[in-house]
Amino acid sequence: MVSEWSRDDYRVTTDIRTFDFDVVHRYLSEVAYWSPGISREKVERAAAHSLAFGLFHRDTQIGYARAITDTVSFAYLADVFVLPGRQRDGLGTWLVECLMAHPDLQGLRKMMLTTTSAHTLYARFGFVVPAQPEKLMEKRAPR
Repeated sequence: MVSEWSRDDYRVTTDIRTFDFDVVHRYLSEVAYWSPGISREKVERAAAHSLAFGLFHRDTQIGYARAITDTVSFAYLADVFVLPGRQRDGLGTWLVECLMAHPDLQGLRKMMLTTTSAHTLYARFGFVVPAQPEKLMEKRAPR
């Protein structure tokens, strides 16, 4: 089921059929520090297998976020961005507010994310440094 939120000339939607994957891919592959060089096919496949959110000004996509989730117990917040030039207007906060309000993300036991620079933003939504980081593990792809 598609969810939508509106504010002035802005809209957030989960309808990936309306997403401009040229914009999303360009940002994730060329600007984002976490996914340099990612292929468009992988970007689209990730969106299709996640709960993805597009941020639009009128009909132009200016932001994106997705939650990788089972909708019952866990979600991982990923690929959150607002295009340069559109930042600092509270749109990133609003995008995360819409994501956090989505019905499929209510009642989860845990949500996680990683960030190098947006700790203050995510703290507003209750994210904290893990209480026991020594329990966390990761497997990284070789470079």
